[in-house]
Amino acid sequence: MTNDSAPVPLPEDWTRALAVVAHPDDLEFGSSSAIARWTRQGKEVVELLVTRGEAGIDGIAPEECAPLRMAEQRASAAAVGATVVEFLDFPDGMLEYGLPLRRALAEAIRRHRPEVVVSINFRERFAGGSGFNHADHRVLGPALLDAVRDAANRWVFTEQLTGGLEPWSGVRFVAFGASPQASHFVELSEDDLAAGVASLDAHEVYLSNLEGFDQKAFLPQMARAAGEWAGVPLATGFEVFEV
Repeated sequence: MTNDSAPVPLPEDWTRALAVVAHPDDLEFGSSSAIARWTRQGKEVVELLVTRGEAGIDGIAPEECAPLRMAEQRASAAAVGATVVEFLDFPDGMLEYGLPLRRALAEAIRRHRPEVVVSINFRERFAGGSGFNHADHRVLGPALLDAVRDAANRWVFTEQLTGGLEPWSGVRFVAFGASPQASHFVELSEDDLAAGVASLDAHEVYLSNLEGFDQKAFLPQMARAAGEWAGVPLATGFEVFEV
């Protein structure tokens, strides 16, 4: 965590969240533990995957990979109590900022009407990391922030406003997990963390192709580090943009 300001707890006085990420497994690197906490509180969390993750495993052709990764994401969501998982059909590894992506995201926001939107870090680097962030992540963040504004504007993507669908201006903030500019935290219980580890474990085929990665050690280590930053035993951090 590199934000110089003292971290503050992420507000939890809301009932509906839409978690939007590029790929199966994106939420599971920290944010899914927070989702477990929220669903235990009775909140509704819908997961929206912009791609099907078809380009994510070198040794499996995309047409075979997509169904595997979609099934793993559904199992992962179930582990943290997210009962609705939807997939868009944008190409994995080739997301482009533009109106098609903004339009699809705005439609989902208008349809699900969340109070909070959750996503993954779109900065060039991850918290505590030295590698360059994935192109899809870097594209999705700005498009998602713009789509939140688009969803509230009656005169943007007007073709969507049929069959009772209305503009939605109820999003209070957008929270990006694993950001190097985290400003807020969610305190985790041991049960929340265990559910988060189980959600990552559900990506069995994907993880089996990551050489040398120990997912069972990774999340607890990250939760303890974030907890030290936040002043609690276990936590996960978010960069927050208020709407």
